[in-house]
Amino acid sequence: MTTHTETQTTVPSTLTPHHQSPKHYPSPEPKIPRGPVTATLNFYNPPADASKPFNYVESPPPGQPQRNYSDIAQSVTINDIRSHEKDFHLNTHAFAAVQDVDSKADRGTFEDDEAIKRIYYPEVEELLLKETGAEKVLLFDHTIRLAKPGANRAPVNRVHIDQTAASAAQRVRFHLPEAEAEEALKERYRIINVWRPLNPPIVAHPLAVADSTSVVDEAMVGIEHRYPDRTGETAAVRYGEGQRWWYWSGMEEGERLLLQCFDTEGGARVPHSAFVDPRSEEGVGRESIEVRALVFG
Repeated sequence: MTTHTETQTTVPSTLTPHHQSPKHYPSPEPKIPRGPVTATLNFYNPPADASKPFNYVESPPPGQPQRNYSDIAQSVTINDIRSHEKDFHLNTHAFAAVQDVDSKADRGTFEDDEAIKRIYYPEVEELLLKETGAEKVLLFDHTIRLAKPGANRAPVNRVHIDQTAASAAQRVRFHLPEAEAEEALKERYRIINVWRPLNPPIVAHPLAVADSTSVVDEAMVGIEHRYPDRTGETAAVRYGEGQRWWYWSGMEEGERLLLQCFDTEGGARVPHSAFVDPRSEEGVGRESIEVRALVFG
């Protein structure tokens, strides 16, 4: 088995200073919401003029909106993964809850992109090889999200999938030499995100994930994801009856949520979104990092 790391873009972070404990909350420590919750998720609402939906990753050109589609808020029941971690599998549900993950990355690691690549990336590669049985892992970027004013990237409160079939193939061609990419495209490949909290336990703005088997293909809508130098594609998601939603209450430091965005074999893919838990106390933020990987074999 081989691993390979190639980064495309990273996002500078502005975390709580590392001399403060990741579990340092105002006294008394806030209560962790547990169990099923009814909360609002934001689903796809098409452009009024029926045009191709798009979203600009950075500032849009003059006269253009950041995105040309909107959201429909829908109240849904979101069940708790806690105590059911072993019930979910990437090949079926498109997400997995992994516990007892060791890490040498401390609070200071996540304040520096180079430290993240040097210390944390090898841990992510090892985890993905172990959990998927893959032959090769290529990490291509990461994002730190902070639920506080002025953050470069905040939690995304909109149901989406990071990749589509078209953009996944584009990723392979973008990150591998031409001949190697064409061979890789003939075999199984996946895109998997590894999500972890940076200020555990998670008590606010948790991540909701949908059981892939409960979301029909017709609910997916391709969105042009416009970078300054190229255009990719993500998927927005329409609400549908029968969708089954989950979150992992109080995620701890040694826990990782694996999110499969694309798979050539079986097609399991995970719609996901941050959400506001109405039981969360005010003033509590969430800090997290997601690392994205191409997984081969």
